[in-house]
Amino acid sequence: MRKKTYAAAALLAAATLTLTACSSGDGGTDNSVAAVAEEGGKQQAATVLDQPFTKPDLVLTDTQGKSYDLRKETAGHPTLIYFGYTNCPDVCPLTMNNIAVAKKQLSKADQDKLRVVFVTTDPDRDTPAALGKWLKGIDPQVVGLSGKFATIQAAARSLGISVEAPHKDKNGKIVSTHGTQVIAFSPKTDGGYLLYGEDATVDDYIKDLPKIVKGQNP
Repeated sequence: MRKKTYAAAALLAAATLTLTACSSGDGGTDNSVAAVAEEGGKQQAATVLDQPFTKPDLVLTDTQGKSYDLRKETAGHPTLIYFGYTNCPDVCPLTMNNIAVAKKQLSKADQDKLRVVFVTTDPDRDTPAALGKWLKGIDPQVVGLSGKFATIQAAARSLGISVEAPHKDKNGKIVSTHGTQVIAFSPKTDGGYLLYGEDATVDDYIKDLPKIVKGQNP
């Protein structure tokens, strides 16, 4: 297995284009060093960060209308965090369904350990009730969070993910422009040490989740 080392911000910039609604984008300024493992010339789905992201100090409202302290509730648990919105036509539902399908391949014990957190980038429309209804069709165990947009935007930026305020496109449709990365946090350190792009497949997550649950690199 060969490994190449990159600056995370540079790697992300090279892999993504200008932000559009539900398309790739980072806008991050993080200078972490990332090692991308390759085998047989095929790049791994996960980018392994030598300098993990710190889990955001984020308190929002869950789908039950209760306060949810991200650090407190996910401490010591393998955790996947994704920023998106329920009216997204493509990337958001695809990403969440990929994770949900892969999660079902884990043992019941490992499924219970894993925390999957979906943070809306469109809080005005994605109320706790709306989030709960949408996530019920994907995986009822996913934690859906909503709250003040400025709070959500700041949390995303701390992970190198750009989120812009929802706006109307040229057709008058409200869209949410956001980065599409999934960040995986270790149960051992609570650091965000893995980054997945929108091209990560069900098979990628099926292969990697058992190691993520143990806090290991894919």
